[in-house]
Amino acid sequence: MTQLHLEQLTLDEWDDVLPASGVEVFHSAAVLGAIDQQFDGEMRLLGAYKGEQPVALLPTFERKNALGRVIVSPPPSMGIPYIGPVMMPNSPKQSTYEMVNKDFSSLVMDELGVRSNRAFVRIICSPSYVDPRPFDWAGFAVSPSFTYRIDVATQSLDDVQAQFSSSLRKEIRKARGFDDIVVRDEGLEGARLVYDDVISRYNEQDEAFGMPWEFLESVVRDLGDNCRVYVARDPDGEYLSGMVVPFTDDVAYYWLGGARASYGGVSINNLIHWTVLEDITHDDSLASIKSYDLVGANNERLCDYKSKFGGELVPYYTVESAGVGMNIAKRTYQLLNRNGEKVPTK
Repeated sequence: MTQLHLEQLTLDEWDDVLPASGVEVFHSAAVLGAIDQQFDGEMRLLGAYKGEQPVALLPTFERKNALGRVIVSPPPSMGIPYIGPVMMPNSPKQSTYEMVNKDFSSLVMDELGVRSNRAFVRIICSPSYVDPRPFDWAGFAVSPSFTYRIDVATQSLDDVQAQFSSSLRKEIRKARGFDDIVVRDEGLEGARLVYDDVISRYNEQDEAFGMPWEFLESVVRDLGDNCRVYVARDPDGEYLSGMVVPFTDDVAYYWLGGARASYGGVSINNLIHWTVLEDITHDDSLASIKSYDLVGANNERLCDYKSKFGGELVPYYTVESAGVGMNIAKRTYQLLNRNGEKVPTK
């Protein structure tokens, strides 16, 4: 039996082997390249091969200081919900998937040297990576998180709307009655407006927002037709709210924006979400998209809102170094995290 071996890939090589479906937009070369431009450390793009065939991929990002090493996927401070491994075994059999997954995980751990108590690992896997058990068996802590995904592949737009809460349907009907509100894709210029709006919202709450504008600018520019920036304007052309929505062939993402905004007593963001869903179901260039990811279902207050859209609750997993010796390494992660994202120590 041919054994797996690891190779470190260039960004162009990564782009060549990344599947067209079954991956997240955050795995794309456009996003990874933007991260690499802003990340103060080393990006390593690892590919596992069986012979000449790629069967698994993992982008990692490493920083070092006097306290130890931090290996993450994705890096903090860039607003990326998840990246993690990509599995593409050469057989549909469950036994083959599990064998490739186990061997790949072991190769990655050895290659990165993450079994040391001076190396802190945090991998936030995407919903498409469904089996983190090899990391659990190797002594890492594995914990679930959740997101909502709205099915647009097997439902009509009317069916999607039927899953909304009655209050949300009422809000959207009222918002659609304002013919003088314009929602459209405004590209990079719109992205800057959305970014500044988010910064303002964070400042109001006395919280840090670590994503650099240059990172968002690169992502929106380099994704090209795979990203839309929805901006809502009032009758005078003034900005009301906006959302950055990147997408793959399979999934569209409510990634950034959506700071609270109202007009005529109704939520502008509900109207933007509805416009996104209309585009997905009516625009032929988006016909392959199967779901709309609301990106996150882990904050109780936000879930009270997002659950109104009737999306499916979908799990994803965080793999993290565990054990008493990890406290120093975790503090290293905190020091290197510009937006103060908390990682608990025990």
